[in-house]
Amino acid sequence: MRNKHGSLTKATVLIFISMTVMLSCSNQHGISLRTDGNGFPEIRLPHPWGEPIVISAPSAETGSIGVESAGNILWAEGTPREDKSGEGTITWAWPVAGEDTLRLTVETMEEGRYRLALTTSSGSATRSFIHLAAAPIAYFTGVFERVVDGHQNASWEEGITTALNLRGGKMDVKLKPTVSAYAPFYISSENYSFFVQGTWPGFLDFCSTHPGHVQAAFEGPGMEAILTTAAEPMALVREHALETGPSFVPPEWAFGPWRWRDEHFNNKTYFDGTPAKTPYNSDLAEDVLMMKFYDIPCTAHWIDRPWGTGVRGFDDYEFDPVKFPSAPEMIGWLNRNGIELMMWIGPFVMGEQADYAEAHGYYLESNIWKDSRQVLMDFTNSEAVKWWGENGPGKLARMGIKGFKLDRADGEKLLDSLHLRTWKGTTYRENFNDYPHQYVRAAYQAVEAVLGDDFILFPRAQYTGSARYGGMWAGDTNGKAEGLRSAVIGLQRCAVMGYPVWGSDIGGYWGEFNRETCMRWLGFGCFSPLMETGPTLNRGFWNMGADNRPDEELIATWRLYSKIRMKIAPYVRGLAKEARETGTPVVRPLFLQYPGQPEAWEDWQTYLLGPDLLVHIIWERGKTSGRLYLPAGENWINAWNPSEVYEGGKYLEVEAPLYQTPVFVREGSDLELGDLEALYQESLLMAGKPFDLSQLESRETW
Repeated sequence: MRNKHGSLTKATVLIFISMTVMLSCSNQHGISLRTDGNGFPEIRLPHPWGEPIVISAPSAETGSIGVESAGNILWAEGTPREDKSGEGTITWAWPVAGEDTLRLTVETMEEGRYRLALTTSSGSATRSFIHLAAAPIAYFTGVFERVVDGHQNASWEEGITTALNLRGGKMDVKLKPTVSAYAPFYISSENYSFFVQGTWPGFLDFCSTHPGHVQAAFEGPGMEAILTTAAEPMALVREHALETGPSFVPPEWAFGPWRWRDEHFNNKTYFDGTPAKTPYNSDLAEDVLMMKFYDIPCTAHWIDRPWGTGVRGFDDYEFDPVKFPSAPEMIGWLNRNGIELMMWIGPFVMGEQADYAEAHGYYLESNIWKDSRQVLMDFTNSEAVKWWGENGPGKLARMGIKGFKLDRADGEKLLDSLHLRTWKGTTYRENFNDYPHQYVRAAYQAVEAVLGDDFILFPRAQYTGSARYGGMWAGDTNGKAEGLRSAVIGLQRCAVMGYPVWGSDIGGYWGEFNRETCMRWLGFGCFSPLMETGPTLNRGFWNMGADNRPDEELIATWRLYSKIRMKIAPYVRGLAKEARETGTPVVRPLFLQYPGQPEAWEDWQTYLLGPDLLVHIIWERGKTSGRLYLPAGENWINAWNPSEVYEGGKYLEVEAPLYQTPVFVREGSDLELGDLEALYQESLLMAGKPFDLSQLESRETW
């Protein structure tokens, strides 16, 4: 029997293991095919830990497998010709459209793991279809970090209810800006995963068009996919992460708290009117001076575009000497304060570099961005990759810059065409999804040659293979409460997809800024794989309050979680190493760790940061309490009141004022978070101290 999520009970697992053994004795491959009442094939793939995975027709009009050719969809029908071409491999062939043949090859890679290849003998197919039967309440997740398909704004619409489970939804597997982590991969609570290899766009429909079936449809001359079964979903996630990785591990400093502004202005005064005497950018200096004053830890500082010369502030990878005077000395000053510098970059070049790239054919045709000329690099051209790497990110790395935010690879500039071709010869359409992977790989090669392993890349767009070369950030998320909600979901979807090193813009990037949501987001950022506090309307929390005065509660909450982050940074980096070695994600949706507990599939607002920290995110405004599930089999210690120890296996209602993110430590863990309430009260006192920026400046040795 199955539980409510489509997973098997232990007794049923034993029954099906026995059945599988008997079937494999009577069939060379353990795979069977029959024809249904409408003439469509039904293919059963043995599942060593459960019921067979069934490829079947969802209706009398729609077949189980098919291709689109010359604008017509051709379904496999009737009795096929069978070819057992080798040990563990079967090919079935059906005549379609005259003398053409539709072929399905099933290769048993290992027990319970199959490679499916759907092609035509003529190569005339332009799209392929596979339908997989789904249990009535099977749960699906993966595919993309945005909550729902369509424009990203739909992912934070008020009243949205979709969360981790994708059942009932249909989504394009094609990059859309700016929330742009995609993978042609999903897992099912029936303990199987489906991974489409290649980069052609397609779509996945989870029981929306056909309530009892998942429909996978992908473009190209054929579809090749890997279907994997396992005893539990974590094994599926690990397998995929290692197959498409292993994932990147940033250096130690990258796991501390970061500070970021969307724009840095070099004003003559600081925010309070104090004359700025710093030899460096005044906004950057203000951030460092004020964080030091409030004792807020910071290990890295972002400079976003515009930071260079030219109309869009990105010409020739050269600092604008007016906006950022004495840039090399500025980097040294940051380093003396324990802060590494990180920069925004794009996959295009401007200024004289644009002329050079065009003259040498290093570019792709592209959309115009903000009425200015940018030449989009063709990363399929090895000569172009080398030139761009040495004169772009490599050039910055030689200055001592150790972090790179890789923007604009997700469709804002990319053209989609079946007629235009890359240097390598692929069409722009086939290249579209792979572009962010090519971009981060090119940056990785350039920077690693200079800095070894002491750097981090931080792209927002992801596709198969990207995790090998960098972490990621969650795109330009709205600062409203539903924006935070979308980030909580995106973090966990990315964990499933094999993108374990993830961070979001604390407080949101655009749209609405709300201090209550920002305070909740600070806690979420602390207990994410990466923590970046930005952009706060290009201001600091010290001038966010009424009359341009410090918001003491916001500052105290920032300090609180930055201090906590420093305590857990070694733990989080250890989890990133584990992700690289085993494929186990840094953040774990509860169902990955506790798949046998139905509540673990329901409570998406609660997740694990590694095995020892259970985190619950309250995203709604006006709420000062939360209801969370404590998994059975463990005792959980309330990090805010360590005298409270709860036995797992039940829901718990917890009080949580704005500065408190509910966090529980697994009993038996070596993690020590300290007295969090005392730390917050200390932070409040620090936030209320008067400051004099002239005095803070005078203490600096620029």
